[in-house]
Amino acid sequence: MTATTDGSPGAMKPCAAAASEFTDNNTNTTTTEITRHGPVIAGVLDAARRATDRGVAHLLAQQDDQGWWKGDLETNVTMDAEDLLLRQFLGIQDEKTVRAAALFIRGEQRGDGTWATFYGGPGDLSTTIEAYVALRLAGDLPDAPHMERAAAWIRARGGIAASRVFTRIWLALFGWWKWDDLPELPPELIFLPSWFPLNIYDFGCWARQTIVPLTVVSAKRPVRPAPFALDELHANPRVPNPRKRLSTPTSWEGAFQRLDKALHVYRKVAPARLRGAAMKSAARWIVERQENDGCWGGIQPPAVYSLIALHLLGYDLDHPVMRAGLESLDRFTVWREDGARMIEACQSPVWDTCLATIALADAGVRPDDPALVKAADWMMSEQIVRPGDWAVRRPGVEPGGWAFEFHNDNYPDIDDTAEVVLALRRVAHPDRARTEATVDRAVRWNLGMQSKNGAWAAFDADNTSPFPNRLPFCDFGEVIDPPSADVTAHVVEMLAVEGKAHDPRTRRGIEWLLAEQEPSGAWFGRWGVNYVYGTGAVVPALIAAGLPAAHPAVRRAVGWLESVQNDDGGWGEDLRSYREAGWAGRGASTASQTAWALLALLAAGERDGRSVERGVAWLAGTQREDGSWDEPYFTGTGFPWDFSINYHLYRQVFPLTALGRYVHGEPTYPDLATREGT
Repeated sequence: MTATTDGSPGAMKPCAAAASEFTDNNTNTTTTEITRHGPVIAGVLDAARRATDRGVAHLLAQQDDQGWWKGDLETNVTMDAEDLLLRQFLGIQDEKTVRAAALFIRGEQRGDGTWATFYGGPGDLSTTIEAYVALRLAGDLPDAPHMERAAAWIRARGGIAASRVFTRIWLALFGWWKWDDLPELPPELIFLPSWFPLNIYDFGCWARQTIVPLTVVSAKRPVRPAPFALDELHANPRVPNPRKRLSTPTSWEGAFQRLDKALHVYRKVAPARLRGAAMKSAARWIVERQENDGCWGGIQPPAVYSLIALHLLGYDLDHPVMRAGLESLDRFTVWREDGARMIEACQSPVWDTCLATIALADAGVRPDDPALVKAADWMMSEQIVRPGDWAVRRPGVEPGGWAFEFHNDNYPDIDDTAEVVLALRRVAHPDRARTEATVDRAVRWNLGMQSKNGAWAAFDADNTSPFPNRLPFCDFGEVIDPPSADVTAHVVEMLAVEGKAHDPRTRRGIEWLLAEQEPSGAWFGRWGVNYVYGTGAVVPALIAAGLPAAHPAVRRAVGWLESVQNDDGGWGEDLRSYREAGWAGRGASTASQTAWALLALLAAGERDGRSVERGVAWLAGTQREDGSWDEPYFTGTGFPWDFSINYHLYRQVFPLTALGRYVHGEPTYPDLATREGT
């Protein structure tokens, strides 16, 4: 079943874009005729083979000469709006950039005047405000129909005062909001030791990289001349920020509200020398973490705020740090055929390459194929062998992970590392010693990053403080990095493949996963949407680790997946499942989510089941002539609900992996077979 545009999971109809009936040219059979015997299954299998071959050819053609793959990473227009605001703040805007950015932002506006954070989602207040301001900077007049619709919608939902803190910080930079009316973020935070509550290492790495430069911005409180007023975005221009009552002092919210008031008082009496030293320490921290390509953490938001903070501390635009930082932002730009310019929040070559390698290997590409060997060479060259921020909590662990991006040595992530190992093990690389050394180092690092509860998070170990998310400042999404089922599953699967299924550390991970299963039989997906992603990751891991397909947890997962399969044979899940239980496993069928469900069902021994056959038929029937799939829906997660991602390569690699396993069986590991035979 698929969702209607009215936002109700209860009102479902087939997705018009999806093929609800698959026809095999050889057997003239359709998905509605699938049974467990006879020529119909053969027809589905033949179609799967053809789809697999087309998918392999399409994916191979996308490989870079250096061996990597990278699809566009699409998020929402706040990236583009904030890029224009940054250029306005620094005085570096140019007509071509402004025109191209405005073209993209305008093109993403919906009929009701709003901008959403994901395809088909509801209008988002902060995103709509930032997009509106960016278009004003680009010259769009407030009385233009599309601008009037946006402004009216903003006012009806409380205006600027109801937007998130980050939006109001951007507006404060130009005097459109008062700094006094923002939560205080003192730079002295940099001096708190790692054992002290609310030190910078209590925050997830993405938040940490953003908060440190923002402490400088908060202390400096700069205001650039505003080129226009924004009275039309206030619910009441005479009272732009109506007072709000404090929560009770005995509640966490009330306690942190009062802490913020105390910090506002402290600002007035903070010793000048201490504050100056704190800002210098923050600047040093920022500069030390700039990557070789000029970016920070391989993601756009920390780069933007780091550039502003350093500029406020006296770094001119020609300083090598600033110049490299600004140049790095240009590499996040995707120019479209219509002249529009989209900004990627980050880039995902390591993730895309390991997933593409797995897909091709599972789809029958020979393990010694030059394309796979080239990919393995590139991945091994990207291994990070120096400590990063993660070493604050794990100082004795030898480095050996991979980051998500081209350049991000400070923040390798556990998920990528596990999947890179699984990819390398599928390749018959001629330099066996190099592969073994690379993998062994990666396995040791992943084991060293296990959290106390037996599970794994994305970037840090035991990043589970309850305090950061309660700060008034932190209303922009998840700011800590607790363990998740999807990452833990990938690590468990990798350890099982490495012969460590019975290692006590692996068993603790399995026990944690079993305890985290939802009553429905699904698992929550932290980094993909949502329960379909989590379940699609956990079931193959449990089977790889030795749990039988008859295990109650596996059967509950199979039952849940079968219960949420759409009428057209595919699977889909709307991002609203992060907020509303009724959306769990419900949404328009997508290629990537259908593949995740199939990976779980295939691992659970359901290859000949009706659900698998219908799902495979849906993938084969919706494949385009060039071997690709279309997928406008966002199936990747940055912060659950608050920040969503459309990985443009997901629609290629995951369907190909699922079809490959349907055609060829579960994955094989020639690298391990060779090692065991020597």
